[in-house]
Amino acid sequence: MKHKLSEAQITSYRNNGFLIVDDFLSQPEVEHWKTTIDEAVKARKGRKFPHSEIKTGASDGINKDAEYFGKVFDQIINLWMTDDGVKEIMFDKNLGKMAAELAEVDGIRIWHDQSLVKQPWGNPTAWHLDTPFWSFSHREALSVWVALEDVTLQNGCLYFMPGSQKDTDFIEPGIGANMGDIFNDYPNYAKKDPTPSIIKAGSCSFHNGLTIHAAGVNMTPYTRKAMTCAYMPDGSVFNGKQNVLPDDYFKSLKIGDLLNNEAQNPLIYHKDWE
Repeated sequence: MKHKLSEAQITSYRNNGFLIVDDFLSQPEVEHWKTTIDEAVKARKGRKFPHSEIKTGASDGINKDAEYFGKVFDQIINLWMTDDGVKEIMFDKNLGKMAAELAEVDGIRIWHDQSLVKQPWGNPTAWHLDTPFWSFSHREALSVWVALEDVTLQNGCLYFMPGSQKDTDFIEPGIGANMGDIFNDYPNYAKKDPTPSIIKAGSCSFHNGLTIHAAGVNMTPYTRKAMTCAYMPDGSVFNGKQNVLPDDYFKSLKIGDLLNNEAQNPLIYHKDWE
């Protein structure tokens, strides 16, 4: 794993709200990730969450249009909870340190991981933000997106709006079938050029949860597989939204409670561990 970040990379991320890391994984690592994640996804038998029977593509209260999003990608969340191999991958201290360095925070917790498989001819993902959906509000929350297959303009690469994380907020604009709905809330970005993330298998991108981003349609007869993980800065507190939290845990929380449950949001890196 190419886990050491330069000052130039960190500065680029801070300015643009995203960072592309080429050749993040070696070829043997790519094969290990892909095999491990494929097996973990198969074992879940289509269940989107470990704590419920909701199937990927079904309405989960998060996306507005389940039928449309069922054809955007197959989404399986928190595989680390149900597969030891994925847990070992996701708990890598070096990966956590990268996230902490980019976010400029002391510690990083997993918010949730997710396998994303865009099927052949899969729909695009409209421009959106991530953090407004989540159960905490922190401007430095971020995600890593690791390509397990080559990602191209043709098969649905990600696109980022550089610098948008500086102007967005925690108002939840939602995400639906209309590609540009978010520009009703952020009209200045409707006239800006996005940056495509065209990356080879084993490369990755990081992006701030308040960076405006999207993904294109898969115009090929092949899958586009990725493994992602959303990160929560240590010390984040509950904002009242359920998102991916299991019912029992959600009902036990009050707004302002510290989200430090190791069984749900494990701490994978802290600078004091160095």
